[in-house]
Amino acid sequence: MHIQERIRKLQQSLVQENPVLLDVVSTYRQLDRVAQGMGVLDADSSYIEQISWWPLIAVLGTFSSGKSSFINQFIGRRVQDTGNQAVDDRFSVICYGSGSETMTLPGLALDADPRFPFYGIRHEIDRVTEGEGNRIDTYLQLKTVPEATLKGRILIDSPGFDADSQRDTVLKIADHIIGMSDLVLVFFDARHPEPGAMRDTLKHLVEGTHQRHDADKFLFILNQIDTAANEDNPEAIMGAWQRALAASGLVGGKFYMIYNEQAAVAIKDEALADRFKRKKDIDLSEIYNRMDRVSVERAYRISFALETLSDQLEKTWLPRIDEARLQWAKRVVISDIMLASLVSIAMLLLATNTSIFTNVDVSSLVDNPVAGMTIAGVALLALLAPHYYFRQLWAGIMMRRLQRVDETGTLARALARNSVFWRPMFAQTARGWGTGARKRLTAIRDQARTAIQKLNDQFAKPAGESK
Repeated sequence: MHIQERIRKLQQSLVQENPVLLDVVSTYRQLDRVAQGMGVLDADSSYIEQISWWPLIAVLGTFSSGKSSFINQFIGRRVQDTGNQAVDDRFSVICYGSGSETMTLPGLALDADPRFPFYGIRHEIDRVTEGEGNRIDTYLQLKTVPEATLKGRILIDSPGFDADSQRDTVLKIADHIIGMSDLVLVFFDARHPEPGAMRDTLKHLVEGTHQRHDADKFLFILNQIDTAANEDNPEAIMGAWQRALAASGLVGGKFYMIYNEQAAVAIKDEALADRFKRKKDIDLSEIYNRMDRVSVERAYRISFALETLSDQLEKTWLPRIDEARLQWAKRVVISDIMLASLVSIAMLLLATNTSIFTNVDVSSLVDNPVAGMTIAGVALLALLAPHYYFRQLWAGIMMRRLQRVDETGTLARALARNSVFWRPMFAQTARGWGTGARKRLTAIRDQARTAIQKLNDQFAKPAGESK
């Protein structure tokens, strides 16, 4: 499907979901044109495909930590299988469906639809394990559920991260999900408090979280605390888990303790049972409130991302492109100098040891300008041919190196645009960048702020006026 067709379908959906974002789609297309001109995006790609236009809630954690039970309870219908053992080894993307029953669709349905956060995920999987992208159905599935709770948002239930099979690919997909999500619920099992058995999971889900600009979207949930209620109090249980998480690098964040009353272990002490229930009700209410707010948060994130991506083009990609251009040009110049030096030495030796130059009649060249121009043209061609060979040689070498460093191929693509034969090596600016591009980015940032102001008008009334 061509990018224009994909965007048209997105706009049709936004008419019903959030018309304010329709203008934002047009602004993203303006940003695409700047990025494509610089080579940061290829001609048939768009930033629109790199974000989720529907609120996304990720539910991550270890096996048997109660993720699926929590999702079923939130939706109000049994959608996910539950159990003490691994019951599903795939990511389940759950959204609203207009049918009469839950439908399970293959992962291919996600890979081919830009409205979902897994559009084009096959290529990401292939980068982890070559050829695995063709087995996308073993990693992903789409479930559509006719429950109003799901309208306007997408839930993702993950397989447990303590599985050894296909672990690298699962973690890669999890990283993709975390980056795109508006809310990340990280579940741990109170029945297994020892961190040793899941040290890798803690490290992957927790380490570096506090350094993220969106760290507030992580909620850490200790589930099934009723199993420990007869042995300890809520504060002691939470304290032990916070210490375990801190040892893995987490120094802040929101922590919650919940359990499922329908499957709860009986707590003998009534006063303690009441304390645990009050704590569970308060925490569960806060979690649900955050889940309800993701629609608003997503609209703001989409608008704010315009400014972030604009800054990234100018302050991150442009300097890296300029650095790659300079390195390429220097290598070509050094090669030219080395070749010219060798040719000069060879000619000097030739002139010293032969009489070829002494027999040249310069006056004849003056009397016959055509012959002189022909000789000059041949000499110039002899000099330019190696030069353009070196341009192509070093461009190819550097692009291969850049692709090993940058899997997306962005820098390699940008260098290819800047090393075309007709473009000066030491051009003042990178191809696609200049006063016009800078002005367009300024306008895009202004439009992003305008979109946020329109969103504020929907929700905020500082003067107290009625709608």
